[in-house]
Amino acid sequence: MPVTPPLAQPEVTLLDSSSVHRRLTIKPAMCGHNTLFVSQLGDWTWDTVTAACGTDVFNARNEAGAPTYLAFYYFHIRATPRVHLRRFTFGDRLSVDSTVFGFGSESVLTLHRIALGGDGPGRPVDPLEFFDAPRDDCMYVQNFNRWITRGRDGGNRNLVRSSPTDFTHEHLPALPERYSPRHVYQRARAAGTFHDATGPGWRAGVEDFELIYPIDITRDINGVGLIYYAAYFSVVDWALLRLWRHLGRDDRTFLARVVVDHKMCYLGNAQLDSVLRIRMKTWENRDDPTEEVVNVLIEDQETTAVLAVSTLTLRHEDRA
Repeated sequence: MPVTPPLAQPEVTLLDSSSVHRRLTIKPAMCGHNTLFVSQLGDWTWDTVTAACGTDVFNARNEAGAPTYLAFYYFHIRATPRVHLRRFTFGDRLSVDSTVFGFGSESVLTLHRIALGGDGPGRPVDPLEFFDAPRDDCMYVQNFNRWITRGRDGGNRNLVRSSPTDFTHEHLPALPERYSPRHVYQRARAAGTFHDATGPGWRAGVEDFELIYPIDITRDINGVGLIYYAAYFSVVDWALLRLWRHLGRDDRTFLARVVVDHKMCYLGNAQLDSVLRIRMKTWENRDDPTEEVVNVLIEDQETTAVLAVSTLTLRHEDRA
């Protein structure tokens, strides 16, 4: 008779037809000052949609039999100084609840709640909690995904919408319209930032800091030859470190930074030999020297197409 090791944990529990609960331990491949945990979040989204929607997301195909991918279009991380992306380390126990919401046949939205040390039975993620009443002992993540496939030319720049034939979504709960991510990312797409620079209490910092980043095919490409969504987070961190040093800040404070909010909208993919142009600007909180907003605009240098808009809100613990 099989024996369960004493430290083994159940991987996934289905809470209802649209929600999944996980209990797990942070391992070396899941944490660090890079994009490893972001990669885990994406895997949990694909796993949750697979469990809720009757589609094997990892092997999905459209009516023509071509592979179709649940691509990330909008990624939002809401954190706190207590629980944030770089807080996690070896051996931390996590409780993760994930709920999928319907957005028609071509898109889907997933909300995640990540709690440290949680041993409860789990419960679905309520949008009211996520958007209006988040707990300060949890980190929240929103993923909005679209089904896409390659166009006739087979390249990465001409991606078209295409859903798998077995994708079921009618049973999924609807997200209240006031919480729709479309309101947020459409404004960011038009303005080139998620930050409202006209709001009171902010003053401009760095006006224009520009970098060039050649795609690194040894780490930026996923298993199907697209620029990996999590690689964009790595590119943002790469650019932020160079801005950090340009401003005379040291690496110790860079590693100690706390990102309490990070929004990323993906507007396109890139060819494997593409060179990216990165344009950055910052704003400082007039009343709170520990808070800073950094905006990162990522463009294809050859076509000038905007590939991603990313805005981070940072807490500088060394200034507290």
